[in-house]
Amino acid sequence: MKRRTWLLGTAGAGALLVGWAALPQRSRVGLASMMSPGEGDIALNGWIKILPDGGVVLAMPRSEMGQGVHTALPQLAAEELDVPLARVRIEQAGWDAVYGNVAMLVGSLPFHPAEADREDGFGRVKASRWVVGKLARELGLNITGGSSSVADAWDVVRQAAATARASLLGAASLQWRLPSEELTVADGVVSHASGRSAGYGELARSASATPPGFVQLKERKSWTVIGQPVQRLDIPAKVNGMARFGLDVRLPGMRFAALRLSPVLGGSPGRIDARAALAMPGVQRIVRLPAFAGSTAGFAVVAESYWQAQRAAQAVEVEWRAPTTGLLDSDHIARELTEAVKRRDGHPFHVRGDVEQAARAGGRTIEAWYSAPFLAHATLEPMNATARVGDGRVEVWAPTQVPQLCRAAAARVAGVAVDHVDLHVTLLGGGFGRRLEVDYVAQAVRVAMDMPGTPVQLIWSREEDTRHDFYRPMQVARLRGTLDSSGLPVAVQIKSAGDAIAPRWMERGLPALAGPVDFPDKTASEGLFDQPYAFEHQRIEHVFTHSGMPVGFWRSVGHSHNAFFTESFIDELAAQAQQDSVVFRRTLLKRQPRHLAVLDAAVERSGWGLRPLPEGRARGVALHESFGSIVAQVVEVSLEKGNPRVHRVVCAIDCGTVVNPRVVAQQMEGAVVFALTAALHGRIDIRGGAVQQGNFPEYRMLTLAAAPLVETWIVPSERPPTGVGEPGVPPLAPAVAGALFTLTGKRHRSLPFAL
Repeated sequence: MKRRTWLLGTAGAGALLVGWAALPQRSRVGLASMMSPGEGDIALNGWIKILPDGGVVLAMPRSEMGQGVHTALPQLAAEELDVPLARVRIEQAGWDAVYGNVAMLVGSLPFHPAEADREDGFGRVKASRWVVGKLARELGLNITGGSSSVADAWDVVRQAAATARASLLGAASLQWRLPSEELTVADGVVSHASGRSAGYGELARSASATPPGFVQLKERKSWTVIGQPVQRLDIPAKVNGMARFGLDVRLPGMRFAALRLSPVLGGSPGRIDARAALAMPGVQRIVRLPAFAGSTAGFAVVAESYWQAQRAAQAVEVEWRAPTTGLLDSDHIARELTEAVKRRDGHPFHVRGDVEQAARAGGRTIEAWYSAPFLAHATLEPMNATARVGDGRVEVWAPTQVPQLCRAAAARVAGVAVDHVDLHVTLLGGGFGRRLEVDYVAQAVRVAMDMPGTPVQLIWSREEDTRHDFYRPMQVARLRGTLDSSGLPVAVQIKSAGDAIAPRWMERGLPALAGPVDFPDKTASEGLFDQPYAFEHQRIEHVFTHSGMPVGFWRSVGHSHNAFFTESFIDELAAQAQQDSVVFRRTLLKRQPRHLAVLDAAVERSGWGLRPLPEGRARGVALHESFGSIVAQVVEVSLEKGNPRVHRVVCAIDCGTVVNPRVVAQQMEGAVVFALTAALHGRIDIRGGAVQQGNFPEYRMLTLAAAPLVETWIVPSERPPTGVGEPGVPPLAPAVAGALFTLTGKRHRSLPFAL
């Protein structure tokens, strides 16, 4: 086993590290040469081009998967350039480091949210964020994930647009020999009181040679685009069918490939008899597929149509080989996780006070075990990619969240340099973290290599997509809470166990690491160690396991199940203290004004304690912070034929400065449906090494008829923007669990809910 270790203990290395860290952070505005040239357009920096008609082109480094980023980032540019949003277009950004996602990497640091606030000056947390931010700028890793797109773009896109605006004003000032402070801009036209005026298109060439001089961002009070509920720019094309997702790619002479992977995870094909398949109409090739980037091995059939390829793939006779590592079983994994909590030491993510002493001091100690199953992503658009290989070059069309890693994977498979790979990022028919993987791109390139010069579109069936996912890890947690003699909560101890995601993802997508990677992965304990409640004594630890299951990032990651554990347990402690759930939370949040404001907003608008519900309905509440945003949800639940039915969800959110409130509401609504689907139905079972669920009859989705009314209330804030795409998921399950306890008197400590 190879393991790479970096030692920074030597004097020379330490001096270099300190010296590098002390240097100012590199600017991300970038150079005009970073944008691809177009007919008549003029680039003013690495983000902004001006068209001859005065329109604006913004470099877009993030993928659109329904979260509205292709509208939010143009809003930032339109604001600082003083142009109508309709005149801002986007083009795929290049591969320079200025387009990397700095905010996501900084957000991965495992610090408690309150630590930085307690620091005086440049303490450990702020120093770590500074260093990681600098490193992220150097790496330039372009990732769409972690609800970080707007947070990352907030400074750089506005700064780039403001810099372009300053150059345009400077060009007009030089041409007209007038002071720039006497010039004004409106709707992309620079004007002077004398009557002189010129559009951006007329000034662009001169502006490209004009230093921007003093650059100043617009004041909040002057905003006219940021904060407005504008219509999303991507919707018209999605409605009229012009939008291009991965499955919509069509190229001259294109062929289609269907794949079959080993039904046993980690298995591989042995003898293949493809004679019957090759004799079928339109079938052209059978291609063996090794285990790329963490995938299971199998084969693909290439044909003139996908229907022909899929039918032929099912006609192939295969002798499947079992993995040498043994067959996985989800029940066995669950038992191993429970034993790990009982018998193994965990990594302490957060320790304060002495929980053992607090328990010995008297009062009551309550213990509960919680668990969550493996989950698949089940994106509406299954995995797919189109590739063409020939003449030493590779061209790929893919719906991906990690374009640079896709290029690297394609280059490795085809044996070419990365700069010989051209990648076109299409719209994503759902991501949720599944498209942070590159297995399907590697497979498409391998198939295309057997069809030189011919574009081949590889499509996964729904069954293959469900049975060969990178699943949300199964997790088990033991929670202990201590109430003093007066019923006040004084201590909490949480020990959880489950696989780490980030190390496994790095091994798959970053093979240059050359071997196994292990480190305390924050995502395993997020939502546990960083919960906001003021327990005087706390110990939160996690036992990292290696179940052998392929695990990956799933919408809201560790928060998705850890919020269920913590918030449900808060309800249990409240019941033991004989207090209302909301009153109990308020007691623990006295020093958290932002959390209190969000909780109060949801509670008040739901009618909690004020308006009685119809007979047979009950309310539940949950509060959770994730990706920098705080969300509280109050749900109204009833039982229909013994099954939970959620009628209404009142959602309050503090996500910092809001760029587009319409998108925030849409994301909260989508998150509720996504989370409710998982809470009521979601589970992946493994028997004999094979995933039992296949299509939607076995891996159920929430139906339209069962979707609740969702109300979204935004708590005003002047902080920088924080996450929106994921924070609406975590509170839903514990809120429903609380309502079900009121209705039935039964505590639900495992997902999905079964009555």
